[in-house]
Amino acid sequence: MVQQQQQVVFDAAVLSGETDIPSQFIWPPDESPSPEAAEELDVPLIDLGADEVVRLVGDACQSHGFFLVVNHGIDAALLEEAHRCMDAFFTLPLAEKQRAQRRAGDSCGYASGFTGRFASKLPWKETLSFRYSAAGGGEGVAEYLLRKLGEEHGRRLGEVYERYCGEMSRLSLELMEVLGESLGVGRGHFRRFFERNDSIMRLNYYPACQRPLETLGTGPHCDPTSLTILHQDNVGGLEVWAEGRWRSIRPRTGALVVNVGDTFMALSNGRYRSCLHRAVVNSRAARRSLAFFLCPEMDRVVRPPGELVDDDNPREYPDFTWRALLDFTQRHYRADMRTLQAFTDWLQRQPQPQLQAAAT
Repeated sequence: MVQQQQQVVFDAAVLSGETDIPSQFIWPPDESPSPEAAEELDVPLIDLGADEVVRLVGDACQSHGFFLVVNHGIDAALLEEAHRCMDAFFTLPLAEKQRAQRRAGDSCGYASGFTGRFASKLPWKETLSFRYSAAGGGEGVAEYLLRKLGEEHGRRLGEVYERYCGEMSRLSLELMEVLGESLGVGRGHFRRFFERNDSIMRLNYYPACQRPLETLGTGPHCDPTSLTILHQDNVGGLEVWAEGRWRSIRPRTGALVVNVGDTFMALSNGRYRSCLHRAVVNSRAARRSLAFFLCPEMDRVVRPPGELVDDDNPREYPDFTWRALLDFTQRHYRADMRTLQAFTDWLQRQPQPQLQAAAT
């Protein structure tokens, strides 16, 4: 039975028009979407140049962890080109996309339905993920995509996403200044922590599905990373668990969706919480999104600044490195709403080396 599940092939060009889909993509009734459209969540639209940006971001992070940003400095033409390149990749024949196939235990490469990682409750999506290092050194985005996809498909994608990631890294550091000020530790603390970030870029493609009320594009989870900056197309499908029910985040032209992840929740000593979210699909149109996941350097110790720890606010999570949490989510645990707690429990059972790296 396990072997049969592992042989499932997710070919969007074929399955998007089928009503008889593999059972592994059918989610339990208590986890699948409701027939009623989710009520829209009132997410603040924050102008990064506005006077009240620090207060507005702080309020959002203390309520549900999601907010929209405009006046972010990302060229609209670059966003459009990044989406065109995404279309160019995901409309390739499956065999061409599989040249960048994600290997077991790796966080980068092409994945279709995550059929190689999980045996049931598979997500109805394709992804292409790759690393971006702000510090440089090693293989860059352009080199990686050229190597994986070849000259014909990889050259243009590499050029565009190298530039896109650079802009997202820049914006992430600006947001970290705002988050630091909102937490009372100063604008420079988290900016310095992430200046040499080793982040992840992911292209998401959610094909149309003829059984949208029984499937999910992405199951309920909190991002294990630090900060997510998402640009979604106009199809819609992002939902957030807030006020005891699923609420939708409507796409807004030119706006970027930002949310806190588990790693930053640990850095803030639990002051800012990562939020449960998911992606639903529909039977009419494919949905696309670009997700930049800000992450620290692999071996940087994740530890909250001393100003956020006192008798009233003791440490919530032990020291850890991003490498350890990433490895946990790739090899031991499927990211969900309690990833950080499960990781903490797992970490406390392991022999602990002394982590010497400074937190700032």
